[in-house]
Amino acid sequence: MDSGNGKQWIRRRRYRCLLISLSIFIFLVLLIAILAVTVFRVRDATTTVNSVKLGGFSTGLNIPNLGLDINVTLDLDLTAHNPNRVSFRYGAGTADLLYRGEQVGDAAIPPGEIGARSSERMNVSLTIYAAKLIGETALYAEVLSGSIDFQTTTRIPGRVTVMGIFRHHIVTYSSCDVAVNVSSRSVQNSNCKYKAKI
Repeated sequence: MDSGNGKQWIRRRRYRCLLISLSIFIFLVLLIAILAVTVFRVRDATTTVNSVKLGGFSTGLNIPNLGLDINVTLDLDLTAHNPNRVSFRYGAGTADLLYRGEQVGDAAIPPGEIGARSSERMNVSLTIYAAKLIGETALYAEVLSGSIDFQTTTRIPGRVTVMGIFRHHIVTYSSCDVAVNVSSRSVQNSNCKYKAKI
């Protein structure tokens, strides 16, 4: 009889250990799930255009081609903000300069990392490809009117990794309408919009 009670005692002990282990495992899974949904919930990273400045501007007549040469450099002061509790690692981004919907200039935004709940400032210079503007007849009218309208767009792809397990890809976008004053050679006004995709 003692051997029967001993086996039953060992069986109960194994059963208790199994229940305790299973309870701890379920508790840890629930804790991780709750933390992932609340504290470590992925929030949208944002890219904000702080200012748009005219870095360089020159116009001239291109007599051999019977056209107008325009060289414009726009300096964008950007801030990328990471509201998450973990770092945001972003890849190579792009900044494009558009004239009437056509790309006439671009610049690369180098990859990097933004710490948890912090921001990083970036300066990007967009230069116009003058050859792409030679055939634009509307450009001549805008130069004569004293104001040239451009659009700048930025795209920065990245990811947030929570607890080394959960990866969330985020892409931030910004779009600005910019009016360049020809006579004062400055940015007359700019209007920007922002969005992010998870």
